[in-house]
Amino acid sequence: MKKKSRLILEGIVTQCLSNGLFRVKLKLNDELIIAYLSGKIRQNFIRIIVGDKVDVELSLYDLTRGRIIHRYRSQNKNS
Repeated sequence: MKKKSRLILEGIVTQCLSNGLFRVKLKLNDELIIAYLSGKIRQNFIRIIVGDKVDVELSLYDLTRGRIIHRYRSQNKNS
């Protein structure tokens, strides 16, 4: 994807679906989208669970599907 043709937004994972898909609620407009994991997150075995704060990369051509490119660390010291 060219850098000009993508949009990076922040969101919260609301549901884990099958086959590595996630339902993410965007912070900008409270819209629900379907997102999948990027290759780097998959290679490094980073676990995504419900409630995680993530960055999602959206294509300008389809704003209902995206790719999770970053998971923010949780604020809890215990986990």
